[in-house]
Amino acid sequence: MKQLFFDGKAAKLRVEDADDVYLLSQIVSIGDIITGKTIRKVKLGGADERQRAVEKKTVFLKIQAEKASYQPGEECVRVTGSVIEGSEDIPKGEHHSFSLEPGAEFTIEKKQWLSYQLARLKESISEKSSRIAVCVMDRDEAHVALLKRHDFEILRHIRGKVQKKGEEGQGDNTFYQDVIGTLQEYAARFSLVRILLASPAFWKEDLLKEIKDKGLKGKIILATCNAVGKNGINEVLRRPEVAEALHQERVAEESALVEEMLSGIARKGRAAYGYKETERAVQLGAVTVLLITDAFLLRSRELGNSQAIDELINLAEKSRGVVHIISAGHDAGKKLDGLGGIGALLRFSVE
Repeated sequence: MKQLFFDGKAAKLRVEDADDVYLLSQIVSIGDIITGKTIRKVKLGGADERQRAVEKKTVFLKIQAEKASYQPGEECVRVTGSVIEGSEDIPKGEHHSFSLEPGAEFTIEKKQWLSYQLARLKESISEKSSRIAVCVMDRDEAHVALLKRHDFEILRHIRGKVQKKGEEGQGDNTFYQDVIGTLQEYAARFSLVRILLASPAFWKEDLLKEIKDKGLKGKIILATCNAVGKNGINEVLRRPEVAEALHQERVAEESALVEEMLSGIARKGRAAYGYKETERAVQLGAVTVLLITDAFLLRSRELGNSQAIDELINLAEKSRGVVHIISAGHDAGKKLDGLGGIGALLRFSVE
């Protein structure tokens, strides 16, 4: 997400990818003011309705959101509402829909931004490093880089030469060990959860065989590239293994939270689940972490209950609770969704 402007109430944003669309599905609420350029069919001509031509025009509109729809996997959030500021062709009170999709530029204004919405927005626009590294190599050199949301940072360039069969004394037997040592160093320094190891031919498999550290070996995902250096890293970033690794990083964080909640439930300890029980815990100021599935948010919006959920989240945050939106697309998220889609970790038992 590209943030072009923010004054505490209104944020002007540019949607860059499908992850941004998913984020918007969680932060757009009923009552929000959406402003931007959009395509609108406008009738032209005389008074005779049948003879009036219809023309598509780019217009600048401001609407108040009455409905926001999103389906998992889609790259668009469709926001429908009544026009509160438009042009002569489009009077106030008419309805219009904005399609928030990659490439769209718009302004969203809220009466109040919830803390979790601001946190997710900040995360989406930051260049914060992930806990994933990429190592591209061949027999002569290796480049190690740390992934960021929209870019990467090269950490080290290692030169060497793997000894070929029949070339005793011509190769550098320490090259693989230098690469392995570098990966171990960065795995510890950046708390890496995944390392994408890529090369042309068989170099990556040969290096993997030399790794004796089981912890390091378990973090490695093999990929193929045709080049090394920046070109090789950019090539790897386009591969599906990268998207999967980034996805798994978030899944691991979300799963740990859900498992902690389930453990608390099993011990009849400091955990709550289901709407009524969680609502009571929030009202008592007992919630330290509020967990809500994205599917629960979508259902609430479809049922017209999104305002009540926003108020519950706001109350939890006022009581120093931290809100996490959990994807219902992985096993832990499905477990939480099966328990009503909402739960919490507590400061004290409310039973």
